Amino acid sequence: MKLLKQQVHANEVYRNGYTGKNVRIAVLDTGVFLHRDLRNRVFGFKDFVDGRDYCYDDNGHGTHVTGIICSNGTIKGIAPDAQVAAIKVLDRGGNGKTNRVLMALEWIQEYKKKYGIRILNFSVGFLPGAESEEQKLIVDKLEQLWDDNMIVVAAAGNNGPGEGSVTVPGISRKIITVGANDDKNPGHLMPKEYSGQGPTECCIVKPEILAPGTNMISLDRNNHYVRKSGTSMATPVVSGAIALALQKNPGLRPEDIKLKLYESVEKNEKVRDGYTKAWGNLHVDNLLRLI
Repeated sequence: MKLLKQQVHANEVYRNGYTGKNVRIAVLDTGVFLHRDLRNRVFGFKDFVDGRDYCYDDNGHGTHVTGIICSNGTIKGIAPDAQVAAIKVLDRGGNGKTNRVLMALEWIQEYKKKYGIRILNFSVGFLPGAESEEQKLIVDKLEQLWDDNMIVVAAAGNNGPGEGSVTVPGISRKIITVGANDDKNPGHLMPKEYSGQGPTECCIVKPEILAPGTNMISLDRNNHYVRKSGTSMATPVVSGAIALALQKNPGLRPEDIKLKLYESVEKNEKVRDGYTKAWGNLHVDNLLRLI
């Protein structure tokens, strides 16, 4: 991931010793395979699909996302010393039910202080315009977690490039929503310009921040490596960067992090041309300088 770290300007932070140490992140996804590069990086597992009490990932998506955050072997994640609780809410096909997500969020609410979880990586999305009562409950619950000092980072979804294509819960006005800044060319199993775009129906800028998400190499099941594309891959880049910031200043609240992200972004052609209403690109070194 050397190229990734160059793309998000994460050079100075590592020289200064910031690696996400002592920061814990919950990843809601398909679970996790205990890849050799995740040794001592996964501190907990909870399965809301099949109720198993051991780590597994029958899809691979969650393992890939976790690797981008905290892989610490052949591949180094953005925050290689952070730790993850893998929360399985998606099945073998990568599909989820809103009631499972709600149960998982209730679990996080109950146990976040006990386990010291500060960040929630939510690479799960429902189709834009979905207004079921359960999906509104998911947004409400994530906003409650945000108000209770949980930094929530969600994917913008892969239904772009049309306006109003950000998925639920990325439409929330409070949480941090992440799009991909490198989707002009098609990625692995993904068309070009896939990243969800705002504004929301309430005219809120979404996504707020952009990060690389196309052809990202990370961990796969059975100790393999694989490339995947999507805003699901961009989201853990931002979660990892926030873990670096929390290592430097553990007292930061969600609103502090969001403000510093806004102040630290790098504008690029995609932003200047009005292709997206995002603030700009993640710039990790700038972020840490402002902390």
